[in-house]
Amino acid sequence: MTTAGPLQDERTSGRQAEGGSTSARAFVGLSHSPLMGLNPISPTVERELQFALAELREQVLAFQPELIVLVAPDHYNGFFNELMPPFCIGTEAESVGDYLTPPGSLNVDTVTAVTLAERLMDEDFDIAVSRRMVVDHGFAQPLQMLWGDLDTPPVLPLFVNAVAAPGIPRLRRCRALGAAIGRFLQGEPRRTLLIGSGGLSHEPPVPTLADPDPAVRERITARQRPTQPERDAKTRRVMAAGMALASGQSPLRPLNPEWDRRWMDALAGEVGAIDGLCGMTEEEVARDGGRSAHESKSWLVARSALPGDGRPHCTFRHYQAIPEYIAGFGAMMLTPA
Repeated sequence: MTTAGPLQDERTSGRQAEGGSTSARAFVGLSHSPLMGLNPISPTVERELQFALAELREQVLAFQPELIVLVAPDHYNGFFNELMPPFCIGTEAESVGDYLTPPGSLNVDTVTAVTLAERLMDEDFDIAVSRRMVVDHGFAQPLQMLWGDLDTPPVLPLFVNAVAAPGIPRLRRCRALGAAIGRFLQGEPRRTLLIGSGGLSHEPPVPTLADPDPAVRERITARQRPTQPERDAKTRRVMAAGMALASGQSPLRPLNPEWDRRWMDALAGEVGAIDGLCGMTEEEVARDGGRSAHESKSWLVARSALPGDGRPHCTFRHYQAIPEYIAGFGAMMLTPA
């Protein structure tokens, strides 16, 4: 297995955000993986990961968020090619409970979700709205990792298409959306946690419309709920893909820790660093980070809603390359300078 080096080289701890101020915001970038708890990893890697998640959880709970803006992708569980928006706000959201994530309703702040959609439309940002959004582990797992389940502070769920070309949003547009959300939050008195869920480098066996099997193309085009046997078969396929990647016997693109660090460095830096990140082409994202590295754009949207142009305070940073999870697994927390 390839790791990125000792944990102390990848995690920094600093000043935690303190309670009490109005309109406080903090950003969390957090990878997810459907294979957490399913594929075996070494005890050392497991200890490092669980220690890091526990420390991040402690900082998030100390921040005492009263509102969560949750930006995440989907993996053909809620959004399909028959109608695939680049971005979509949910005024209600239900988790399908795939893999080991909890099923059920997210605690969506419906009134604020509608108000945000109206504001974005006023700013000439044509946003899709779902009155019954269906989400999967991309949304549920970060809430599960930080709160244990879906019993969380109020949530504004924002979907970002990261799998279905050509409607995958470009980096500059993701940044523009995040900035517009940030302007909206200037009038929000609640302490707000901005979560970007996804990435970093990874290329799981997500099907595309180029697949030669008509049944596969239909499955990712027509809106449907898979049967439990179909869901179990998918889980076995993804588990096998992770173990093959870890053994070096996979045709999938390997993880890219260097690309992951570049991404995290840019988001933890000043505006100029993010400008450089947004200079990447779509082809470069897929080539260097893998086809599903577009999920990292969820981090960019959420980070761009953080106020200030200078370098933010990085109170937490952690990274591990975990091929068994098909995840360049990153976690970061930033607060405004």
